[in-house]
Amino acid sequence: MEYSTAARAHRTVTPFKVYEDYLDSKVTPVDLFYLKSPALARRLVERGHNGTVLSRKEFEETKAAEQAAEAAKSDTLYGRSRPTTLASAGKELKDNFLKALAEREEANRSGKMTSVIFIRDHNPLGQEVSGYIDYAHRLQTQDFQPYFRGKKKLMPGRSDLCYYNWRTQVSTSNSSPNFEVIYDDPNGLLFKNKRDKKILNVDPLSGPGEDSSRTFLQSDLYIHAVIYDHNVRTV
Repeated sequence: MEYSTAARAHRTVTPFKVYEDYLDSKVTPVDLFYLKSPALARRLVERGHNGTVLSRKEFEETKAAEQAAEAAKSDTLYGRSRPTTLASAGKELKDNFLKALAEREEANRSGKMTSVIFIRDHNPLGQEVSGYIDYAHRLQTQDFQPYFRGKKKLMPGRSDLCYYNWRTQVSTSNSSPNFEVIYDDPNGLLFKNKRDKKILNVDPLSGPGEDSSRTFLQSDLYIHAVIYDHNVRTV
């Protein structure tokens, strides 16, 4: 596997939470003495003032890869001795959407499948919002017990793969540990699986892609709900 010059110089970004923290680590006391501005020093570092540094895109890709590797390592160390406890286990699920999530929970937790959830509905302020959620990533970072109990409603947010508020026109997109967001492709919005590099197409007029499927759900909870499943192949 080949690395770019920047990647070879900076194999790990684990200590840094965000890209700005990474740049700050490259700023020297001399830089601050002469420039008097941490922000200016950071910009100069980003442009290569103190040698080769990762671009923002390279940093985010490296960060995501390290998080995925750490998750895989944890699965290897603890997977056999610690049986997975499903948040949906023992719950009485009446809505089709929650039933669909329960059917996919184990596969998304184990890494056999990565599902993308599309939701369109109104937020607590009555504003129509829509977005795409990396289900496997949400399972790792959130407690889904309240969702399956019906105490909380799963909704897209600004930190998910894609989010759009139709009232305020606020729009965000973020790659996750499982998917890279491709929003400038002529075919429209695409998600690239980071493990097998396969493309997931969410255009309803196109096929979802190799090893992927699309399920439209009739739900009493949402205006519109769709789940895209991608069966992961190890490469």
